[in-house]
Amino acid sequence: MVAAGSAVFSEIGVALAGPHVDETRIAAQVVTGIGFLGAGAILREQGDIKGLTTASSVWVAAAIGMAAGFRLFILASLATALVLLALTGLRPLVRRLTPHED
Repeated sequence: MVAAGSAVFSEIGVALAGPHVDETRIAAQVVTGIGFLGAGAILREQGDIKGLTTASSVWVAAAIGMAAGFRLFILASLATALVLLALTGLRPLVRRLTPHED
């Protein structure tokens, strides 16, 4: 949903672009809004910080959506592949390094 919304806003910026309209202004507002969403996903609980992966996933989903909305399809595809690789490939390493509560 985040990527789709970002893509729509970016496409609106492209559609409205003209001599007196800067399409990147809409993109800047998307980045600001996503920053607030990401900040809300981060929680501090008894000295632990939780939600960083969720926050960064929301952030990168918006970036991928914006890339697609600005018609940078190769960049969006490569970023998607890299993010999926990182999220799935690093999970076993995180589990080995994170202390487990028994």
